[in-house]
Amino acid sequence: MNRRQVLTGGLSSLVVSPAGGAEVSKPQVPKWRPSFSQPIDRIEERFGYYFDRGRDFAILENGTCVLTEAGLSDEAAAMAAIQTLAMIYNYHPDMKPSDMDDGNVLVSYNHPAFNVVLSNVANAHWQEIEARHQDGLATGEVLITPLGQNVFDELGKEALLGRCYMFMDAQAPKVIRIKPS
Repeated sequence: MNRRQVLTGGLSSLVVSPAGGAEVSKPQVPKWRPSFSQPIDRIEERFGYYFDRGRDFAILENGTCVLTEAGLSDEAAAMAAIQTLAMIYNYHPDMKPSDMDDGNVLVSYNHPAFNVVLSNVANAHWQEIEARHQDGLATGEVLITPLGQNVFDELGKEALLGRCYMFMDAQAPKVIRIKPS
């Protein structure tokens, strides 16, 4: 099986009101808020490695990394990172997990934001990941994988973990570091 796969999903941004009209609703979010975090220093180092230390990026509190334009002030880079997360969170949080050459998983989205899932952290918390990965889906969400609807292999389960961190960062965005190239 191809370990590099695109997970696509459908989160509706419209609901039908009791009056029969459509209204915009808040984005649906997963129930799972992992009980563990990942070391930000290691995420920073790995993410820089994946982009050959040639890109500016911001890191949010739960480890979400967002590429930014080169040379922005810290304030402008933080604002750009938060706006990028808002575009993902408010419109369509599709994800694409990739196995990296160091054994970690890089989760990317339809805008330049990413989550690194560190393999040793995932292994240390595999019991929670295994038990809670389905709670990483938003209410009513369907993700299509090569195994079927909402059926996940290890890569998919780790991707759901990474995406939970993205949702946490998008709901309460706090940029903690700006890394110039």
